Parts: sequence; structure tokens; C-alpha cells
Amino acid sequence: ERARPPVSRDGAHLCKTCAGGLFCFPDDPVGAAGHGCSLAKFSLMAESQMQMTAKTPTTHRPKALLTALDRWYRRHARDLPWRVGPEARDRGVKPDPYLVWLSEVMLQQTTIPHAAPYFVKFHQRWPKVEKLAAARWEDVSAAWAGLGYYSRARNLHACAKAVAEQGGFPQAASALRALPGVGPYTASAIAAIVSDEKSAPVDGNIERVMSRIHAIGSDGTEAGWRAAKAQI
Repeated sequence: ERARPPVSRDGAHLCKTCAGGLFCFPDDPVGAAGHGCSLAKFSLMAESQMQMTAKTPTTHRPKALLTALDRWYRRHARDLPWRVGPEARDRGVKPDPYLVWLSEVMLQQTTIPHAAPYFVKFHQRWPKVEKLAAARWEDVSAAWAGLGYYSRARNLHACAKAVAEQGGFPQAASALRALPGVGPYTASAIAAIVSDEKSAPVDGNIERVMSRIHAIGSDGTEAGWRAAKAQI
């Protein structure tokens, strides 16, 4: 009989292989072979790649880690209405900055299953940023109803107007940050996805993964957390 998979503190089943270690998160989906997580499978791929190249820790072989991550993404990338998949990117298809920006704003504090129908509705009604900029605020607000955090909708409309006035989205993350409602994470995400800028969008998930890979800790003080974030 198969052993009961490990259980996290909140009662969620974790990957039987990695037991909640590197890249294993309690809310990851259950794999086809039983309780497991796709990111845990990626960590095993990275480890295998490491063993084939050299017997050194992952933290000392970033290229091997990136190669494993790229392979994992190409195999497991979800089909999302705003995403240009890896095969299409290989063919030279470029992401639309309007769609990337719209998705990033909608996905703040919102899950993909909840935000995706709103994204499709917005895109169908306002297919270009100029159309959204010209829309009445009342219509934008009504279409946003149910996504919450209505300051995002106001910033979305204001940002669309600013982009339309300047003739399009800027490419650099530093310039994107000057737009209404665009913070460091959103600016870096848009620049990285659309322009291939080497600008890392860092959120709590990235912090968690990078701190595990590089064994970055904190003494629990505010100064310690700031130092850890800077190191990440």
C-alpha cells in the first residue's frame, strides 16, 4: 500500500518525493501519479541536470538551473488568453504590451480563473488601448465590477489615457513606472515579457524560491528582512 503523502501544517498534501522542500508549495495541483506538485518535478529536473553536468550545488550552477526551468516552462506552460506561448515566441511572435499590461493589472490580488473571463470581456470590448482610453469611466467601472480593488480600475483607465496620449507603451521598465498605477513589479513584468529586458519582477513567490535556492535568511527584524530582500 502506498504510504500516505506528507502533510503540511495547513493539512494540504505535499509532494511525496520532495516532502515540501525546494519548489514544493501546498497549493500546487495533484499530479497524475498521485499527490505531487509540478514545481517539485521541476526541482527534480534541475537536480538531474546538475548531476549530469557537475557534482556541485544548484546555487553554484545557475545556467543549469535556468536550462531546467526553461525546459519545464516549455513543457508545462498554460494556454492563457494574454500569453504568447514558447513555440510562438520561437517563431518570432511578439507579445502585445496592451494585453500583457491589462493582464498584469487584473491579476493583482486576483486568481487567474477569476480574472480570465474579465480579461476576455475587456479585450473584446476594447481591443486596443486607444479604445479603452476613449471609453467612459462609467462603462469601465461597470465592466470591472466583481474584480474588486476599484482603485486598480481607476488607474487602469488613467494609464490607458496616458499611453494613448504618448502614442504607445514605453519599452523600458523605468519608463513604465512613470505610468499611473504601474509599480516596480508590474513594470518589470511588462518589460521582461514584451521587450526581453533583463528586469526581474520579484513578488513573494520569487522571494520564497530564491531564498531557498541561495539559503538567504533573516533574523526576523525589519532590518534583517530589508537586507534579505536586497540580497534576493
